[in-house]
Amino acid sequence: MAAAVAGYALLSHLLMLHAADRPWAVAALFGPLVLGVSGIALQRRHLPSMLGCAALVLLLAAVVVRGGVADVSRLYVLQHAAIHAVLAWSFAITLRPNATARVTQFAEFVHKQLTPAMRAYTRRLTGWWAAYFVAMTAASPTLFALAPWAWWSFFANVLTPLFAITFFFVEHALRYRLHPEFERVGLKAGLHAYRASR
Repeated sequence: MAAAVAGYALLSHLLMLHAADRPWAVAALFGPLVLGVSGIALQRRHLPSMLGCAALVLLLAAVVVRGGVADVSRLYVLQHAAIHAVLAWSFAITLRPNATARVTQFAEFVHKQLTPAMRAYTRRLTGWWAAYFVAMTAASPTLFALAPWAWWSFFANVLTPLFAITFFFVEHALRYRLHPEFERVGLKAGLHAYRASR
């Protein structure tokens, strides 16, 4: 799975450098996101999301039929920033008073019982993830405005997944050093928790 993600990231970077405005490249670069969101929307039977996905599919089809758009790079930047903005919102909204923080929700599926200290830590971690997503949302258009297109493409397609993976694994390692009360669980249990929380 890691090799597939890395391969797709490098392929996306190359497509953005050499064929960003080609209709088939637009479909290849936007397609996986649209299909993924559509699958979740269908699974949850969430009508607004399904309608939004249908509109995106029609927009992509129109782009392919027309032969691309004049400045497709702005669409890629919008997609990258919007994904991180939605993630920031989905984590930050769970930090409201009396709400269960997003990471706490994940932890409840993995660990048998959460102590007050564990709940406090997972709440803080939710805030760190929200801040990380906000930073990525701001960095994307800023880099696009100030740096060459190749730099932005490398940031979006290669560095973005590396930053997220690094954040995840550094936190995972620090968690057991700072909070040994967390029983050790594998990545598989974490994935099951994520699926169960959707």
